[in-house]
Amino acid sequence: MSDQREHRNDDIHLPEDASENERRQAGDRLRERIYVTFTALAILMAMNSHGEALDSPTVLWTLVISVIGVLLAGLVSDLVSHMIVHNTLPSVAEFRHMLAVSSRALGVLVVPLIAVGLAVFDVIEDRTGLTVAIVALIASLAVITRIAVSRTGLSGWRQLAVLVVVVALGVLVVFLEALAH
Repeated sequence: MSDQREHRNDDIHLPEDASENERRQAGDRLRERIYVTFTALAILMAMNSHGEALDSPTVLWTLVISVIGVLLAGLVSDLVSHMIVHNTLPSVAEFRHMLAVSSRALGVLVVPLIAVGLAVFDVIEDRTGLTVAIVALIASLAVITRIAVSRTGLSGWRQLAVLVVVVALGVLVVFLEALAH
């Protein structure tokens, strides 16, 4: 059963009887997805601010290269932190988990890459492709955050307060990342 859970790629809907290790691993994958989503969102928003100079092939290339860089940085971070904490290299299973964390994070880019890809091939306007990509990323963050908040066991108004704070922090993160680009 544990192997089936590992390969399901459903990190949001863990069964009630999931082990602590399964929950930690799902949390690792979600954390990386959220980080990649924020990074992609900041990149797209920064590129969107370029006005008339918007070029879909450049947007696509920049998005892919930037996200691969972020994922590789995350993998290196996981490797180094594992060596520091455990004084050893990760086992094959641990390294496989690290790779899964990185590779599964690419899933958040499916809709944005399709939208920008359609613009590259002139199926839709460049600005439309970029807008669809940005909206898809924001929607995915909202859904994941809502599900996470609903699992806390907090009262309704506290869930709303946490959700508002998380969304506000998310907006701040995107603003700062876009400002840096």
